[in-house]
Amino acid sequence: MALGLVFPSFMQIHQPLSLCSFNSSTVRKTFLARNSNGLEPSSTSSIAVKEKKAFPGKPEADVVVIGSGIAGLCCAGLLARYGQDVLVLESHDLPGGAAHSFEIKGYKFDSGPSLFSGFQSRGPQANPLAQVLDALGVSLPCVKYDSWMVYIPEGEFLSRIGPTEFFKDLEKYGTPNAVQEWQKLLDAILPMSAAAMALPPLSIRGDFGVLSTAAARYAPSLLKSFVQMGPQGALGATKLLRPFSEVIDSLELKDPFIRNWVDLLSFLLAGVKTNGILSAEMVYMFAEWYKPGSCLEYPLHGTGAVVDALVQGMKKFGGRLSIGSHVEKIVIENDRASGVKLRSGQFVRAKKAVISNASMWDTLKLLPKEVVPKSYLDRVNTTPQCESFMHLHLGFDAEGIREDLGIHHIVVNDWERGVDADQNVVLISIPSVLSPDLAPPGKHVLHAYLPGTEPFGLWEGLDRRSTEYKNLKAERSEVMWRAVERAIGAGFSRDKCEVKLVGTPLTHQRFLRRNRGTYGPAIEAGKNSFPGHSTPIPQLYCCGDSTFPGIGVPAVAASGAIVANSLVSVSQHSQLLDAIGI
Repeated sequence: MALGLVFPSFMQIHQPLSLCSFNSSTVRKTFLARNSNGLEPSSTSSIAVKEKKAFPGKPEADVVVIGSGIAGLCCAGLLARYGQDVLVLESHDLPGGAAHSFEIKGYKFDSGPSLFSGFQSRGPQANPLAQVLDALGVSLPCVKYDSWMVYIPEGEFLSRIGPTEFFKDLEKYGTPNAVQEWQKLLDAILPMSAAAMALPPLSIRGDFGVLSTAAARYAPSLLKSFVQMGPQGALGATKLLRPFSEVIDSLELKDPFIRNWVDLLSFLLAGVKTNGILSAEMVYMFAEWYKPGSCLEYPLHGTGAVVDALVQGMKKFGGRLSIGSHVEKIVIENDRASGVKLRSGQFVRAKKAVISNASMWDTLKLLPKEVVPKSYLDRVNTTPQCESFMHLHLGFDAEGIREDLGIHHIVVNDWERGVDADQNVVLISIPSVLSPDLAPPGKHVLHAYLPGTEPFGLWEGLDRRSTEYKNLKAERSEVMWRAVERAIGAGFSRDKCEVKLVGTPLTHQRFLRRNRGTYGPAIEAGKNSFPGHSTPIPQLYCCGDSTFPGIGVPAVAASGAIVANSLVSVSQHSQLLDAIGI
């Protein structure tokens, strides 16, 4: 759910932006101050990540990657495996971007994605992140589970994944025809999954070599999937690149609960409702959740373990990571990206390419204005943005809390307002339920958030030290507190929380340097498409949630892999696909 699912496809449910990345001593001082009064620190100088004077190793590489988010690390790791000299420059002192973890008073918090599936899958239909980890030869131990709690206006229920588990919920909350309509939906879209999964994202590259690594390589399996679907299924597969609402409408699904539920899944998956999401994305999700043997997975030791695994794999092949290295600008020489200049003034040369893992808006800020074509500038500036996030991180005593507390909870306050309305949907993750080492003994760690629905305009221009800002934080976080109290139930008390952290859109903008604290581009299927990975500047590439395939962990992992593949020969790319069995 909006907690950050990793699907075997190239999409994923909301990946919230992270809240902080500081050295451990600064973190403790800063957040202890915030714990007591709910305010962020009053002085920026006390928490700013200090720019390093220099970093280990030579100030040059074949490829320089700006940012160590999931996309940047996947790209760097694969390039290192391909034999390239790679250097990743990270502004903060923890890698991972929106997926990093941080620790306060012994509580280890996820800052972003926390609901995953498909980590243990292998082969052509595995999710792109699993394929990257496989290529890097690193493992990621996970705990398996199969359910999450749902709180809706009609009541509450434990939602389990699987082909028939949802029937009981439909019987209770749907119309008399709900079960029949749901089965009709499954019968229509599950056969499409074979076609949707026939082309692994890791086979894609940004040049004509894709005809060899993707088209020719997977044409037989794609043809086979169409034959197995039959004429009716093959006709339905033509809708994979159309909005999913068209599939729902063509099936004449009328049940309000089903339509609300599918809208919710779509929004949590891609930040848009069914009229804005590609059918292919929803088909992937349904195939992963509503097939026999489905399960969810949470990484042991938290989502920071995902980042650690990617860094470990990259370094194993000689890749370098320099933290505390803030890129001030991308240097253009002879009309090409030749490197970057750090805030310290140091120039880092890129002999072959510069790859930006920043958003499209923030990448634009790094470029000299005179080298940016007007068409590129206009496209970036006119691309709509998703809204931002509110976060609530809590550390509390487990005494008196029920023992069957699940890891994930979702609260929908009002279907009529729409799942994309502000202050309406709250996501809650309590990962210490499955990985107790994330909290001190006898304690729990919790992360609640509003998934990309918090308007930046409410916060724009506010002084973080002002009473107005403090009051707005209390007001806008109240919906998360109430959701937490509803989910945990008796035994929970706000006053007994040992750690209380509230993050706002300004927190996102400040620490992740995300333009307006945005979650990412708000690109709707059928109206526009995510940009590719090349730019008008030779030797400058982009990866991450501003590029194809889009927002989410699997999507950004795929984008990083596509850029890496594009910078090496078709032969090297094909050898990698052979090595990981796809």
